[in-house]
Amino acid sequence: MFAEIKGLNEECGVFAIWGHKDAAHLTYYGLHSLQHRGQEGAGIVVTDGEHLKVHKGLGLVNDVFSPDDFAQLTGHAAIGHVRYATAGGGGFANVQPLLFRSQMGSLAIAHNGNLVNANSMKHQLESQGSIFQSTSDTEVVAHLIKRSGYNTLEGQLRNALEMLKGAYALAVLNEKQLMVALDPNGLRPLSIGRLGEAYVIASETCAFDLIGATYEREVEPGELVIIDDNGLRSTRFSGSATRAICSMEYVYFARPDSNVDEINVHTSRKSLGKQLAIESPIEADVVTGVPDSSISAAIGYAEQTGIPYELGMIKNRYVGRTFIQPSQELREQGVKMKLSAVRGVVEGKRVVMIDDSIVRGTTSRRIVNMLREAGAKEVHVRISSPPIKNPCFYGIDTSNSGELIAANHSIEEMREMMGADSLAFLSVEGLKKGIGRSDETPNCGQCLACFTGEYPTEIYPDTLHPYAKV
Repeated sequence: MFAEIKGLNEECGVFAIWGHKDAAHLTYYGLHSLQHRGQEGAGIVVTDGEHLKVHKGLGLVNDVFSPDDFAQLTGHAAIGHVRYATAGGGGFANVQPLLFRSQMGSLAIAHNGNLVNANSMKHQLESQGSIFQSTSDTEVVAHLIKRSGYNTLEGQLRNALEMLKGAYALAVLNEKQLMVALDPNGLRPLSIGRLGEAYVIASETCAFDLIGATYEREVEPGELVIIDDNGLRSTRFSGSATRAICSMEYVYFARPDSNVDEINVHTSRKSLGKQLAIESPIEADVVTGVPDSSISAAIGYAEQTGIPYELGMIKNRYVGRTFIQPSQELREQGVKMKLSAVRGVVEGKRVVMIDDSIVRGTTSRRIVNMLREAGAKEVHVRISSPPIKNPCFYGIDTSNSGELIAANHSIEEMREMMGADSLAFLSVEGLKKGIGRSDETPNCGQCLACFTGEYPTEIYPDTLHPYAKV
C-alpha cells in the first residue's frame, strides 16, 4: 500500500494461532503479511499454558523483532497485532496486544476497529474507579471484562461485548483459551484457517497463504469463537444485524491476493475499474494506475475501454518515511522520492490516471503535476470509488469532514485544484455492482457511510473527540 502519501490509513491487523509449537514464529510471519494494515507498532503475546509472555515495540515488524526475542516467546498459542496510530493514539502504551495481569490470571487483547461509545464507557468506568494506562479504546474491553461478575472468561467477554458499539475484530488470549469476536455488523474482516491441527485467525486471508494454512470460513458478525485444547466451538453474543463490511477493504485497504468475505480483492478492484470505464469513458492513449492499490482497477479500466495499460508510474520500495517536510517544495520532493513517472510511457500521451480514492486531494495534485512534468499531453483522473464526503468512525483516520476535499468542493472545483484535464468518480451503485457482493441485503452488505453519510450504527456525540480514537 501507499499510505504515506495517499493520506488514508486503516487501524490495524490481527493475527492469532492456537495449537502449534512454533506459534510465535508463525505469528511473526502472519504479521509480515498484514504489515500494510499498520506500520506504527507491532507486538506478539504467547502462552505456554501457564504464563503469557509479550514482546512489542514501535516500528515495522522487522524493526520490533529480532531472532533473540523468540527464545523467550515459547508456547503453543499466540496473538499478534500491527498498528496504525490515529489522532491521540500514538506511543508505546498503545501498541498492541495489550497485556493485563491480575491475581486471577493474565489477559491479552488485540483489536482491529474503533468503538464509537469508547468515550462514554471510559467516563463511566473512570467514575467507578478505573484508571487507564493508554488512550486506546481497546483498554475499555479489558476493564469491562474484569468488572464482569461472571466466573469464566467466556461469560466475562460476552458480557463486555454486549456493551460495545462500533467496529471490532477482537482476539483475546489467556493462559488456557483463545477467543475471537466480530461486531454485529461485521464492519471489519476476520477469517478462520487451519494449519494441520492448529487453528489460525487473521484479518486477511493473505496471512494464511504465507504460512501455508488453508482457509476455513469467515468469523460471522455477532459471533464469539472459543478455541482451546478441546477444539473450536462457536456461540453468539448478539442477534442478527445488517451486515456492513467496510467498502474500503475492497477499494484500498486489503491486499489484492486476499479474499474478503470470500470475494477476491483483485477481482473486485478490476471489476470496479471496468465499471468506472462504463460510467466515465474518455479518449486517451494510455491507462496507468497509482501503485499499488490502484493497479487492479487500472487494468480493468484498460480492458473495458481497449486503451493500453502501461506502467506509467513506479513506486520506489526502498524509501522510508519523510518525517520532516517544512516547506511545500520539500513536500513535493517527498512524493517524488516515493513515486516516479515513466517518461518513456507518458511523454506526448493522453494519460488516464486511475486512483482508488481521493481524501485530501494534495497527493492527486502532486501526481498530476508529476505526469505533466514527464511530458504527458493530457491527464484525465478517474477514481474507482465514489467521493469520500463523510468521516469514518469505525477505524479509518478520517474522523473530521473538514479534511475531506469532496465534502467541501464540487468535482469541477477538485479538478481545477489538482490541475487535471478531467475528473470523474465511480457512482455508489457502480461500487456495489463492481465489488460483486450479494444484492439480497441492504447496500449489498457493505458500509457506505463515507460516501453516503448513512452509518450502520449509532454515532455518539463524543465520538468526535480525538480521545475516542484508538
